[in-house]
Amino acid sequence: MCKKIIIAIDGYSSCGKSTFARAIAQKLGYTFIDTGAMYRAVTLYGIEHGMERIHDVTLDYVLQNWTSERIRTIEVSNLVSGVSSIPEVREKLVALQREMGRRGGVVMDGRDIGTVVFPHAELKIFMTARVEVRVARRYDELTAKGIVVTRDEVRENLISRDLADTTRTVSPLRQAEDAIVLDNSDMTVEEQMTWFTEQFNRVCGSR
Repeated sequence: MCKKIIIAIDGYSSCGKSTFARAIAQKLGYTFIDTGAMYRAVTLYGIEHGMERIHDVTLDYVLQNWTSERIRTIEVSNLVSGVSSIPEVREKLVALQREMGRRGGVVMDGRDIGTVVFPHAELKIFMTARVEVRVARRYDELTAKGIVVTRDEVRENLISRDLADTTRTVSPLRQAEDAIVLDNSDMTVEEQMTWFTEQFNRVCGSR
């Protein structure tokens, strides 16, 4: 049996990273850690307490709010890339993420997991999908929660976040050299899991 490893999943917004990572964690009995939700929680703190106090956020606040539906609003989405580019914020959260995953047995998704947080992760996956597919997924997700938004607003938000995430100075979004690319534009969740199982077995078989 393969020892518990670290699985790092990076990629663009609304590629289904969290859904994919959560399914993997459930399949393997691993812990799922959504690092993007952590940065959203910090952003929510800034909205509630003032962005000038963003450095005062506590890790307890992050851990208490990273599963809250309040972090999924378009307001948070429009601000999270800017907040996540603050060096002090990233330093604090990266330290927490490393502590949470240091024993292995985790599936962690975000923007810099395979490049910064766990550059030595045993299995790295970089997810992508066509922009219009991502827009449709995000729009459906928001409207299903009763959030009023237009497709144009969603598209503008995704494009601006892509630009901010890939061009920021601190921990930009990029594919790790040893990451496996998964373009899931035309794949079902079941097909993605079949693909993952092949990659996981390959990694385990080589250990």
